[in-house]
Amino acid sequence: MDLNQIVQQNIWWLILIFVWSTAWKAWALWIAAKKDQKVWFLIFIILNTAGILEIFYIFYFSKQVKSANGKHKD
Repeated sequence: MDLNQIVQQNIWWLILIFVWSTAWKAWALWIAAKKDQKVWFLIFIILNTAGILEIFYIFYFSKQVKSANGKHKD
């Protein structure tokens, strides 16, 4: 079985993974840009993790707030 056959047989899975990943990436990029978090923005641009890193960022890391002394608090 060659690569072309594999792609043709699994085209709907590939499309689903692409849409899933793109949606999470767009949401995470939007939040990172809004919060002026340039490092996170660059990480999302460079790495492709099928939405996994983006989901962690959206629901955990973006919720952390810095306290007055500069340390993160939940």
